[in-house]
Amino acid sequence: MDPTLPRRPDGDAASETLDALGHGEVKSIRMMPYGSNAVFEAILKGPGGDLRAIYKPQAGEAPLWDFPSGTLYRREYAAYLLSHETGWGFIPPTVIRDGPHGVGTMQLFIEHDPRVTFFSLRDYRLDDFAGVAAFDVLTNNADRKGGDVLEDGDGRLWFIDHGLTFHSDYKLRTVIWEFQGDPLPRPTTERLREMAPALEPGENLERKLSEILNAGEVDSLRSRLEALLEEPVFPWPGLHRSVPWPPV
Repeated sequence: MDPTLPRRPDGDAASETLDALGHGEVKSIRMMPYGSNAVFEAILKGPGGDLRAIYKPQAGEAPLWDFPSGTLYRREYAAYLLSHETGWGFIPPTVIRDGPHGVGTMQLFIEHDPRVTFFSLRDYRLDDFAGVAAFDVLTNNADRKGGDVLEDGDGRLWFIDHGLTFHSDYKLRTVIWEFQGDPLPRPTTERLREMAPALEPGENLERKLSEILNAGEVDSLRSRLEALLEEPVFPWPGLHRSVPWPPV
């Protein structure tokens, strides 16, 4: 059994969603088109009715030369934990569970217009992306595409696809370079400072991440946080390929 399989949470609305994602009966499943990894849309039985989710099994991950095989689903979950437990909360509820094709992540599907991307939002909502830009630096996101942002019916922004994160080597590749060289917003810096103790060895968040990532990756995460707090400025693109392909 995977060590990060979720326990059944308590009974508020958010916990009910996590409970359904982690333990709900999979009523139907279909493969999503496109993409280099196998991704499925699943319909789950939940306490309040059917729940739509995105299922990414470990068995469907394509091998990569620069990330350890079979670890992308763990990185997806680690990104959710970091977003959730530090208060960012912009990654949809996500769990690790056994599914029809084996262990993988199950993530709440966000209803959205697929024509809306970062590129269509940045001209009038650019400031709303500063937090996720900092999050991508912190998690060393190697694949922030323009289509990774979803705007729900209430105008809330959600961010998905975090399988290529937390590498020990510098990997930052993103389409969001508009903040390069700018100071981090004060609320973002304060959030990072508040979360720093939770990443110290033996603390709750550090222990959870250490079940999912290797020790070097957790140490590198802590080092990136310390560097951001020492110099709270968005980085400039590096000499390596700094934008993912395709950009959407």
